[in-house]
Amino acid sequence: MELSELTDYAREKYQIEEQRKWNGFPGFSVLSHPQTGKWVALLMRQWDSESGEELEFCDLKCGVQTLAEYRLPYLAPPIRMKGPMWISVAFRDGTDAEVVFRLFDRAVTSGDQRGFTMVLDRPPQPEIRLHRDTPLPLPPGPPLEALPERLREMKRLYEYGSNSPEMRAAIFLRQGRFMEDFEDDASWEGIGITCYFPTYHDLTTRQLRGYFAWRTHVRKGDCQPVAASAAYIYLYELLNLIGAESPEDALRKLKDFEKGYLDAGFGGEQMRANLRRWSTELAVVHGLPEEAARRFADPAMLQRDEALAALQNPDERADGEVFSALCFFDGKRLSQSPVLRCGKEQGERLFSQVWRQALRQSGEKDLFTRCFGKPAESPWHPFANAVYCWEKKPEDGEVHLGPCRSFRCQNGVWRTRAFEKLSMDQRLLHGLLRQADLMLRRHLKTGGYLKEHPEDAWAAPIVRAVIAAEEKAAAEAARPKLVLNLGGLDQIRRDALITRDSLMTEEEREEAEAVEVPAVAQAPAPEALPGLSLDGIQLEILRALLNGSPAESILRAHRLMPAMTADMINEALFDEFGDSVIDCENDILSLVEDYREDLIRLLGGNHS
Repeated sequence: MELSELTDYAREKYQIEEQRKWNGFPGFSVLSHPQTGKWVALLMRQWDSESGEELEFCDLKCGVQTLAEYRLPYLAPPIRMKGPMWISVAFRDGTDAEVVFRLFDRAVTSGDQRGFTMVLDRPPQPEIRLHRDTPLPLPPGPPLEALPERLREMKRLYEYGSNSPEMRAAIFLRQGRFMEDFEDDASWEGIGITCYFPTYHDLTTRQLRGYFAWRTHVRKGDCQPVAASAAYIYLYELLNLIGAESPEDALRKLKDFEKGYLDAGFGGEQMRANLRRWSTELAVVHGLPEEAARRFADPAMLQRDEALAALQNPDERADGEVFSALCFFDGKRLSQSPVLRCGKEQGERLFSQVWRQALRQSGEKDLFTRCFGKPAESPWHPFANAVYCWEKKPEDGEVHLGPCRSFRCQNGVWRTRAFEKLSMDQRLLHGLLRQADLMLRRHLKTGGYLKEHPEDAWAAPIVRAVIAAEEKAAAEAARPKLVLNLGGLDQIRRDALITRDSLMTEEEREEAEAVEVPAVAQAPAPEALPGLSLDGIQLEILRALLNGSPAESILRAHRLMPAMTADMINEALFDEFGDSVIDCENDILSLVEDYREDLIRLLGGNHS
């Protein structure tokens, strides 16, 4: 988080501008309370010559008890200010903006409290005579503007005597429902509202008429710029279902407001962040089904959870999903690697395989848990930064927003279970991906080689295993595959027999028959092996080859052609090996040595 995010937040929510009070100290500035003018934050910027970076801090008036309450590394005792009301905040990568904004809200709220002085045992004072002033006649002016009766009645609904957040929210809900369908056409521009958690009671009569006129146009789809406080009143109305028929209708109107108002450049990013947070809370509090709740939930939160889910179970996800998840946590650096320029699909596959391999090799030291921690359950306070009235105690129940986030209500108390940012340590992830990028660039010869970091050396064996697997897969893909047309083998056999008989002379036929008869009588064919589609002669040929003996005499004795016999044996064993086990070259049969041991086992370990 940067200090500028805090100043933007103060400007957008409270209309507090940063004040630079000291010309001689340009690195110092203050944020003052909008009503009292008292300091709520002292901002400090200092150049560090060792690191070559600007360090940013602020002293914040939110109470020293905050240090015991939060116990965060970027919170510490004050640097410049004195007293029990001050702490300091260091702005760096691990500083959580949401925590700082919450503490700043507390600082502004505490600035509302005004004290008084009581004097005891005051000595007697001389008598003071009071003289009544004589009222002077007012100069003539324009006639007072007529006040719509509806507004007059709404003002009567306000109850004085309590300024608690709960009472303010209850009165806001009562007045809002009373004015739910009210429309105005007051021609007034530029509502000058400067307050936080604004309600109708904070507006003057002219401001009220201006707000309701603006709201009339917004409801018709005509979004015009308005002061942030007025826009927040409209959002508070929708959160309390004022002007909405149902929670789903309120959520749709919140989304329409984001498109028509915020996307048009009005409001600010902090208002957008609040709107998305409240949309999630509204969907959960009203118990919408998971699919419906996800449609309206904060997209940034869902994207983060989806990335966590993909990295937690990468074997169940496509390469593109795993790579996108890695990019989500590693930033733009990974997505701009030249590895992807060699082939997007290949690059995504390689980086994804590196993460999968890292999880497999991490063993008991689960790398995912070391990087992202475990889901933790913590208190959850919906609408804590909005004007919202809890009319009744919420019902017990549980709502899931995907595999990485859930919300549970029990006895009116909400808790959430999710991966917390404060539990994450992504240095290992960054080191793994940096080493992967370095080695893959060299493997693919992309140029733009990176400098080695000694602290990343632990990841080198993981990347080497991925590169080795990639090279093996490439070699397998380049190896020629034997394609057998099994349906045409019978016809080939018949044609071969006819061709052989037509080429033989009468003498050769008589010689073959003379050899054939005693051969069959003297050497009956072995019996076929159960479970295999090999006949006895084919088994005899295989055993001969396994013993290193030629098979030509067996082929001649049984009047078999070498090439056709090799095809028949390969066909019979194709389901077992998925490849040829017999080669035939120049009518000489030979065994493919890679499959010798497998053939021995298949034939029962006895090839004699």
